[in-house]
Amino acid sequence: MHRSIYLCTVLLFLTVQLTAQKRTYTTARITGDPPRIDGIIDEIAWNQVEWTGDFVQYEPYSGQPATEKTEFKVVYDDNYIYFAVRCYDSSPDSIVKRMSRRDGDIGDWLKIVIDSYHDYRTAFSFGISAAGVKIDEAITDDSNWDASWDPIWYVKTSTDEKGWTVEAGIPFSQLRFGKQPEYIWGLEVGRRLYRKEEYSIWQFVSPTAAGFLNRVGELHGIQNIRPKKQRELVPYAAFGRETYERDSDNPYADGKDYIKNAGIDGKIGITNNVTLDFTINPDFGQVEADPSEVNLTTFETKFSEKRPFFIEGKNILSLNLLSGGGPLSTDNLFYSRRIGKPPSYSPDLEDDEYLDSPKNTSILGAFKVSGRTLNGWSIGIMESITQKETGEIYSNGNRQAIIVEPFTNYFVTRLKKDMNQSNTILGAMITATNRNITEHYLDEFMHRQAYSAGIDFFHQWKEKTYYISFTSAVSRVIGNREAIYNTQTSAPHYFQRPFTSHLSVDSTRRYLDGFGGTFQIGRAGNGKWMYTCWITMRSPGLNLNDVGYMNRNDEVQQVAWLGFRQREPFSIFRNFNLNFNQWYGSSFGMERRYFGGNINGNWVFKNYWSMGFGVDRDQKNISTETLRGGPALLYDGSFNFYPNIETDERKKFQFGYFSYYHWRDHETARTRNHEFSVRWQISDACNISLNPGFSKRFDKIEYVATLDELEEVRYIRGKIDQTTAYMTLRFNYNITPDFTIQFYGMPFISAGKYSEFKYIDHADADRFSDRFILYAENQLLYNSDDEVYQVDENSDGTTDYTFDEPNFNIFDFNSNLVIRWEYRPGSILYFVWSQNRNEYFSTGKFRMWDDTQTLFKDTYPHDILLLKLSYRFGL
Repeated sequence: MHRSIYLCTVLLFLTVQLTAQKRTYTTARITGDPPRIDGIIDEIAWNQVEWTGDFVQYEPYSGQPATEKTEFKVVYDDNYIYFAVRCYDSSPDSIVKRMSRRDGDIGDWLKIVIDSYHDYRTAFSFGISAAGVKIDEAITDDSNWDASWDPIWYVKTSTDEKGWTVEAGIPFSQLRFGKQPEYIWGLEVGRRLYRKEEYSIWQFVSPTAAGFLNRVGELHGIQNIRPKKQRELVPYAAFGRETYERDSDNPYADGKDYIKNAGIDGKIGITNNVTLDFTINPDFGQVEADPSEVNLTTFETKFSEKRPFFIEGKNILSLNLLSGGGPLSTDNLFYSRRIGKPPSYSPDLEDDEYLDSPKNTSILGAFKVSGRTLNGWSIGIMESITQKETGEIYSNGNRQAIIVEPFTNYFVTRLKKDMNQSNTILGAMITATNRNITEHYLDEFMHRQAYSAGIDFFHQWKEKTYYISFTSAVSRVIGNREAIYNTQTSAPHYFQRPFTSHLSVDSTRRYLDGFGGTFQIGRAGNGKWMYTCWITMRSPGLNLNDVGYMNRNDEVQQVAWLGFRQREPFSIFRNFNLNFNQWYGSSFGMERRYFGGNINGNWVFKNYWSMGFGVDRDQKNISTETLRGGPALLYDGSFNFYPNIETDERKKFQFGYFSYYHWRDHETARTRNHEFSVRWQISDACNISLNPGFSKRFDKIEYVATLDELEEVRYIRGKIDQTTAYMTLRFNYNITPDFTIQFYGMPFISAGKYSEFKYIDHADADRFSDRFILYAENQLLYNSDDEVYQVDENSDGTTDYTFDEPNFNIFDFNSNLVIRWEYRPGSILYFVWSQNRNEYFSTGKFRMWDDTQTLFKDTYPHDILLLKLSYRFGL
């Protein structure tokens, strides 16, 4: 028996080693008519080359032969490369052909990866599902798979008694390569067998391998082709009607508006490797609204980009100061949603005044130049101009024009150089924001100029097993004295914070400088254990938020991570992951901000159910921003616990449960959040999902107000009891891969009730009760007419100061119905119905049934009906 086990082990090892050798496929030029792309492999052109196959499992049983046979052929002509693939299936009736929008990788599918640069870092993935849905992605840095890339290519599938087949024609204009007499390209073909959750590939690459594109096979035999320059124009026109609640006192709110818009997007190949994208008066309507939230912190929420011009190729114009997780990992020198944002200025209005202001800043024009040269240079340049926006104030019959956003120019450029067979990468990035400010009230808070620059270095060795990286950035913002003073005293800077030796406000400054950076080292793969550790920092003066994104500064952070990956099935598990984390952070003044650790894991059972968990522990920590310019506030230690479970996603019904528990020591804060998911695959073409959630939290030291007009500043806090309920609904009906109906809706209700008001007295006291002074009942009087609390701090019958009632009730509903028809490749007809409902009260009471009625019965809807047509001209 031991001998049999030994022989099996040796055979498996030899199989893995043989399949791991670099495989090659030699294609041939078509001598007659090209294949007809209909999914049926019967054209004479396919007889010029041989089939290749012998696919090997990537997962679940890495290195073993695929359970179903897959073969493919490749031919080409002057303009296209063609693929024919036969996916044999012993149970053709079990092939899963679920429909979705483009890039929905549901059901059985096939992917073709072409590294036409042959640089082992950049490639193009052309995927197709058995239902005919395209799944195309641009691969950068050997790890970023960007599904926003939508090339023009042609593919069809068909099913017969042997399985299913694919025929694809990919224009050379959609690939990137330089002129050479003969080409060698990287090539990989992978197949997903959905019912077994098996993924098999032509060129074996181990799941534990560090790197992917450097290990794929090669395509030989392409000769005497000319690189094709991509050229296309896509004009569009949009028409619609907007209805909302009429306000008889407001001349700008008559209950309806009309939408008329037109513009053009274009793509011109400067060379085959470098492309110019441009847009004039772009349409930045988005299919899905941003999720609702209640943000009680000083930190800005970062929303994902949904606008087409900025989505495509977004990885090129990016320099993250930190990879991985945590709040600092979102910092980036470029955040595209700064461009075309809502106007910055909103004047304070009197009771009889009304403002008519644009919802978003108009983008007059923008262009991007992006590409990669044969000698390893990657380039990305973006220039965008937004126009000067004017609002109008109406007051007692008088109308006054007011500038709400200045004429602004945004410039971003990114360079990267691959060296040492792409094992060493050096990059740089520069951004510039220049505003033409002519109004003094804008000059008081807006920067006239803002610049940032960064460099990044990455090196890996020992077959990409180990790596080291360094990223650094500097920034400068320029403005008048008042603008720079406001920057110093605003989040996230707070230079006015007392009891700090490294911070001070300078009211005479006209600029502010800062820097940040990260050093990281770790092991990326080639084994079950991986690890990394980093040190990252943000100086107090760093400011990236004019065209980038920065969550916080004045921080030095150290993190260590160790991960275990069991990728092959064992016992009851299909795979198993476990992670250990440790973190420490301080300010630049060496104040210890936080210290803690975490263990988390996730696994998939052999019945395809999955589970996960996480446990965090933070020791006592200080917050330098929670008092919003006041002293650092000490918080007690805390625990976080977050388990989850999901059923088999392949089934028609799928369920999931996700929860989050947070509790702070000494019962000073607690959060409980529960979210459920239910997904019903009604048919291959139709599905519906519901994600309801409910959370309750209390915090005895939540922010209420800062009163700095007194002789002694009062940092007022209170106990908040907050309840939130929400639900995300999605409905998808895919009539064909090119004709789809999609609905998204999210009702959101949240109420916060404040009590136990107090003001901070000794922010760093060790005992919780010593950090504040609680107001006695006879010191507080609530004025319901003005909705303020009157404070008689000295208990002498005289009001010393007041603060606003902080209770809130937020009712919000966002929805979109989108009918999308791609009537020819790259040309799309949209019909969109968007509805928003929102209301705000200040009772602080949460009543689920009554609040739901308030949202859907008592809140007037804001509706938009829109028809948009675009047409692609290929030049």
